[in-house]
Amino acid sequence: MVHQIEVPDTNDAESVGHMLLRAWLQTYPNEDAGVDETWILEQRGSVVTAEGIGQWQQFIEEAIRHPELLFCRVVRSGAETVGVLCGRRDEVVTLGPMYLLDEAQGQGTGRRLMGEFLAWADDDPMHLWVTEYNERAVQFYERHGFKLTGERELWRGKLPNVRMACDPVTQSKIV
Repeated sequence: MVHQIEVPDTNDAESVGHMLLRAWLQTYPNEDAGVDETWILEQRGSVVTAEGIGQWQQFIEEAIRHPELLFCRVVRSGAETVGVLCGRRDEVVTLGPMYLLDEAQGQGTGRRLMGEFLAWADDDPMHLWVTEYNERAVQFYERHGFKLTGERELWRGKLPNVRMACDPVTQSKIV
């Protein structure tokens, strides 16, 4: 299946919220970290509430108004949203969130999505947080020029995240 990558509009906010929650439930359960479905729903379930959807509508509106500062793309499989990648340009470019549902992975969609993001980021330095035990994501980012920095955080007391950064010189050699 060929997935379509598009700039979202505010009507996509609800489907983005539901896709994000589904992606979290697919990606993060980990017995060793004490992360289960209940914890995920407690921490991220608000993304599908009216407030969470409203926050996504605001972000999408801002991204449409300020594409030089905010990046957002959705991935569709027919009418269903199966992925998202967003970013922000400040002193450095921050990548995140980036999620593809399991059924959209392994088909080159992530590579295409990342290519659009890297073109937008241009030569600016970039960084992101990724969950340490999400080895597939860590390897994906490494293939696109990101390197582990050694910086770590424990998100909400449980989720072990590591910082990755991309040097613009490395980035231009990868793409």
